[in-house]
Amino acid sequence: MNYREVVMYMEIGGFVSCLCGWVLVCSTLPTEYWTFSEVGSIVLTTANYYSNLWRDCVSDTTGVSDCKDYPSMLALPAFLHGCRALAVCSVITGFFGGVLTLVGMKCTKIGGSEIANARVTFAGGVTYLVSGLCGMVTYSWWANKVVSEFLDVNFKGQKFELGAAVFIGWGGSVLLLSGGTVLTYFSAKEGLPKISGAGPQRPATYATARTARTYRRPDSSSRVTWGPPLFYEDGRSREAMKPRLTFNMDTFV
Repeated sequence: MNYREVVMYMEIGGFVSCLCGWVLVCSTLPTEYWTFSEVGSIVLTTANYYSNLWRDCVSDTTGVSDCKDYPSMLALPAFLHGCRALAVCSVITGFFGGVLTLVGMKCTKIGGSEIANARVTFAGGVTYLVSGLCGMVTYSWWANKVVSEFLDVNFKGQKFELGAAVFIGWGGSVLLLSGGTVLTYFSAKEGLPKISGAGPQRPATYATARTARTYRRPDSSSRVTWGPPLFYEDGRSREAMKPRLTFNMDTFV
């Protein structure tokens, strides 16, 4: 099994993991059991209250249940608006992550070159990571709100507990994050250019072999000597400071 086949199987595993996580996250949105509370100590008068991002529901021991949507969107708390937005972003980014990954995977052979496919797969993995991060923040924020109200002794309202949808959402978010990490790691090794931490290395010298030989210092045998001036203080000559080169027989060999 060569390296390309290993990468292909790892991409398939990461895509399946992300797809399962995305399905789990999508399944939690219509589910009412984000929080639940049981009121009453006698079996015949027990009532169950449960709610999610969109509505509140109540059921009794006879099996009759009734759900009511939140009456006003503007009157809702800020954390509920935030959870709604993050949950919808998780679903949308997960969908586009699946499309990009299907186009760029090695087993589909839809894209162009290997490098282009790797970059498309990298974009899909990053999109899956964003989807998993949005989902994790959504369920963690909701759980923190429920747990803080439940443990607060000064809270006078009805206290709820975590429902099954929150744990399913956590599991789906973990699958999205793990699959997205696998996709981005293997696609980045092939599709992204190698970035070196060190800066550009300046060569020690710019002299080539030819220039080094041409501009080499003359040997000690070839030296410049200064001859005496032709005239002294009475009359100076321009030839007085002209250098005189003396050579020996080895210079021209």
